[in-house]
Amino acid sequence: MTIDIDLLTESELFDLNRRIVERLRFLSQARAHGRMLRFRIGERVSFEPEGRGVVFGILTRYNKKSVTVITDHGERWNVAPQLLHRIVEAEGEIVPEGTVVPLRPR
Repeated sequence: MTIDIDLLTESELFDLNRRIVERLRFLSQARAHGRMLRFRIGERVSFEPEGRGVVFGILTRYNKKSVTVITDHGERWNVAPQLLHRIVEAEGEIVPEGTVVPLRPR
């Protein structure tokens, strides 16, 4: 189905614009929600804010478009879920998920 916008009145164009913007917001929120659900409340995560080093903390809350992370230093950050990395522990070290950890021979 195609819409010839040249045939629409000004009020129809405003209505179409409103509906398009609502749909785009919905799709964006659905994507963010899906990314959020990859993580659990209480899970250790890391992220790297611009101009700073890697920050480690605990995911404490799901928000509408972000999650709240309380850092190891007690700071509270609202972070977009696509910027988070799950943390795993390997031999007592905190390592971002997906990092290669060398195995020691027995």
